[in-house]
Order: sequence, then structure tokens, then C-alpha cells
Amino acid sequence: MISFASEGRGRAADGRTAGEVRPLTFVGDEGALLEALRAGHPGASAALYDRYADYVHAMLMRILGCDPEIGDLLQEVFLQALRSVGSVRDARRLKPWLGSVAVHVARGSIRKRSRRRWLQFRQPESLPAEAAPVADAETREVLRLTFDVLERMPADERIAFSLRFVEQLELTEVADSCRVSLATAKRRIARAERRFLALARSRPPLAEWLERSSRWREE
Repeated sequence: MISFASEGRGRAADGRTAGEVRPLTFVGDEGALLEALRAGHPGASAALYDRYADYVHAMLMRILGCDPEIGDLLQEVFLQALRSVGSVRDARRLKPWLGSVAVHVARGSIRKRSRRRWLQFRQPESLPAEAAPVADAETREVLRLTFDVLERMPADERIAFSLRFVEQLELTEVADSCRVSLATAKRRIARAERRFLALARSRPPLAEWLERSSRWREE
């Protein structure tokens, strides 16, 4: 049974509580961690989880919002990663590769949703920390409408938009995370931005917020 332990994320993938499995340390050596993962070394999977759980959690949150399934999706990312870790040849690619697995899992979650549901929202700068109270009613409404718009967008466009404008990744990082060429990533981001603006401007509080933004103010 594969298991992960993390002091920051509660239960391990097999149901045990954090702290019951003591991961290898590896002291920041990604090469040693990758080698241990490939060799099936005891504790390597927990070490991978402890090192990158916060990173993956933050990426899922910025794509999906404060989704009640985030915990399960976080575990799914690492389960899928362990099944295919042999494909990683360069230890320096371990983190961005894990990010691409997270994007793949998030895309699957978006596409499986058969009905629209309301989300709770956090301000992007607060993720993935504990939710903080929204400053005012206008901000809360803007956040609600933003994720309402994102839920109406095709999965690939929603992900590209979230990675670029919420996660604030560089274009090359968006391409890597989505496992597409840089040109494809640019096209997706451009389509996503146009679609987001078209939908957002039909929602007055969000449209007014966009008009106050130097990036999205209409000419």
C-alpha cells in the first residue's frame, strides 16, 4: 500500500495520520529523491509528498478554488505521479513535472462535473493558507463572479487562465504544466482571456472591477 505522510496535510493516502510514516530526508537532494523513488525505496513516496504537498495543493486551489474535493485530488496527484515517476529523467524536472500531473488531475475533475455548483472563495494571495475573511462585500462578490465565469469556460482555457493570471506562471511554465508547446499555451491563454472578459463584462460588479484594472480596462 502506497502511503504519504505530511505534517501539514493530515491523513496519509492509506488512512494513517501524519507522523506514523517517517519519510527519508534527502536534505534537498532531488537527484537522490528521484533515484530512491525509482528504486522503490521505503519512505521515498512520503518524502516526495512532504516536499511538494504544499506546492501541489496551492496549484489545485488556484485552478479549482476552495473545492471540497481538494484533499482527495491532492492524494490522486501523488498516486498518479508514483505510477509514472520512471518517465522523469532529469531530477531538475521533478517539481514542474509534478505540477503537470496536478494540472492533469484538475482537468479531469473539471470535466467530470455534471452539474454547476457554488464554491467558496479565497483571495489568490492567501492561498493555500487558512481562509481569511474577505475584506468587504464587493470583494466577495467579485471573487464569486470570477469563479462563476471560470466554471463556464472550457477546461483547457480555464486552466491556462488560472495558471497565467492566478498562479502567475511564466508562459513557458504554463506550457510545461499543460504539456503543450509554447505556441499552444499562448493561443489558449489568449482565447481564455477573451472569453473571460466577454463573460465577465456581463456581470456588473466584476465588469466594474475590471474597468479599474490597468490590464483589462477597455480602450
